[in-house]
Amino acid sequence: MGQNGLPAALQARLPFFYGWIVLACVCCAGFARQGPAVATLSIFVSPMSDEFGWSRTAISSAVSLGGILAAVSSPALGPMLDRHGSRVTLSLAVLTTGLAMMALSLTPALAVFIALFCIGRMNFAGPFDLGIYGAVNSWFVRKRGLATSIANLAQMVGLIAMPLLAQAAILYDGWRTGWLVIGATVLIVGFLPTWFLVVRRPEDMGLAPDGDQAPLDDDGSPRPELTQQEPRFTRHQALRTPAFWLLSLYTLLVFPVQAGISLHQAPHLIESGITPTTAALVVSAFSLASAISGFGFGLIVRRISVRVSLAFSSMSMAVGVLLMTAITSPTLAFISAVFFGLGIGGILTVLPIAWADYFGRRSYGAIRGVALTVQVVAQATGPLLSGVLRDLTGNYALSLWTFAGLVAVSALVAIAASAPKPPTR
Repeated sequence: MGQNGLPAALQARLPFFYGWIVLACVCCAGFARQGPAVATLSIFVSPMSDEFGWSRTAISSAVSLGGILAAVSSPALGPMLDRHGSRVTLSLAVLTTGLAMMALSLTPALAVFIALFCIGRMNFAGPFDLGIYGAVNSWFVRKRGLATSIANLAQMVGLIAMPLLAQAAILYDGWRTGWLVIGATVLIVGFLPTWFLVVRRPEDMGLAPDGDQAPLDDDGSPRPELTQQEPRFTRHQALRTPAFWLLSLYTLLVFPVQAGISLHQAPHLIESGITPTTAALVVSAFSLASAISGFGFGLIVRRISVRVSLAFSSMSMAVGVLLMTAITSPTLAFISAVFFGLGIGGILTVLPIAWADYFGRRSYGAIRGVALTVQVVAQATGPLLSGVLRDLTGNYALSLWTFAGLVAVSALVAIAASAPKPPTR
């Protein structure tokens, strides 16, 4: 917060590090983030298409446009995050997303749907990502893997819950009620904790990352500096390293697959003979597998390395995508979702850790803001590509084979992405 009155008072009474309070608030924001997730939207694709006659390409364009807006804004948001912290960024993202999701219940036409959903999608891809991982990486260094895995677990819980909430509301009173429920959930869970309790960094409260002892000046006052031996790249220095571009290439390869399949997973299952309710359960199984995987990777990433973790995640995704090409029963649908979810969980946990570990906290927002442009463009491309190929061929087979090839190549890129040498002063 700009004024740390409430957090400072809490810290004085707490028997534990205030960073865990910040992490809890970030978890609430991460849960709320899943309102405009493509997995949530996938539950609405069939009922809205049936009512309005929209093509899958038209619906996918809302995801893609929101991603483009996030790509344009993220490089500017990153330096702002470094200066001011995550509180305002996350609070505004929660507020505007919740209101936009509720307004979707009034959708009269495609243009209105695209305008409203791309607001939520822009927040999902840009401000939420920067704010959540910016806060985690500011407050934790040595315990970054654990903290990131907890933050991602909360997001995966949201990704499990939101499609189920949407499906239950749709069954009860139609898709318009579904959007009201999703928007209200975003606002109730995400806004107040973030607004009142998130603080920019531990040094602002005289603390050090991970709850370690803060260094002191000669007069005994806390000294606001890094207490961990970690890299301190500027954005300019990071852009000159092979590691930055290899991580960016990895991002470019995996995120079209993540977003493309997440949006079209439920429609593909329904077209393969799976009932809508079972399809919603399969989507939630994928999210559950992601949650378990993400938490596990957060605990072991330091032991098996970032590169191996990312490569393993890519291969698990590839197996899941290949299984999706042959779905003939609910059992196979669940198996494919589990493999795909295991890979997604690893990527969503390990990749933010890689950016922070490789380049440090000082300019994390500025560096991540540039890299996020690559990510959101990739995420915008995936759903649109999948929708176009489905409309051209009449099924999802070609897009699934394309996606399997992309994630297989990404495994090789991950192995090549070594940590950069520390910058010269």
